[in-house]
Amino acid sequence: MDVFHQRLLIAAQGYSELGLPDLALDELALIPAEFQSEAMLVETRLSVLMQAKRWKEALPVGQELCRLVPEKSAGFIHSAFCLHEMGNTKAAREVLMGGPSALKAEATYHYNLACYEAKLGNLDQARAHLDVSFAMDKKLREYALDDPDLAVLHAFTVPQDS
Repeated sequence: MDVFHQRLLIAAQGYSELGLPDLALDELALIPAEFQSEAMLVETRLSVLMQAKRWKEALPVGQELCRLVPEKSAGFIHSAFCLHEMGNTKAAREVLMGGPSALKAEATYHYNLACYEAKLGNLDQARAHLDVSFAMDKKLREYALDDPDLAVLHAFTVPQDS
């Protein structure tokens, strides 16, 4: 991608950071078709669509990211999240579990699996994944307190540190 098109990508990222997803998507649309399948552009589009909670549009973009960079986690984490937000938590779990083995080294993987397992009623698995996520990233404990997906576990696994 040349400098001009890189600037469009940077502008899109800026609009996204400002909470202006439609303007971000407009900038991305100005980039020629020959560059539309570059992983960085696809990941930016996915991020913008997810920010706008446009899950149905974001899902195929996430799947494209999985195809482009199957060794990276972002496409799998985000595609799974889109499915979960669309009400298909079982498929979300399957997508996440079907990702690259490197995912298991990420706190987000375990946290999201905890959410999916909790929503599916698999509370022991949810607790186990939640514990792993907390061990990997202590900040997730705070986030989990307000996560509606984990409401069923709040009384058991998300105590405040004294």
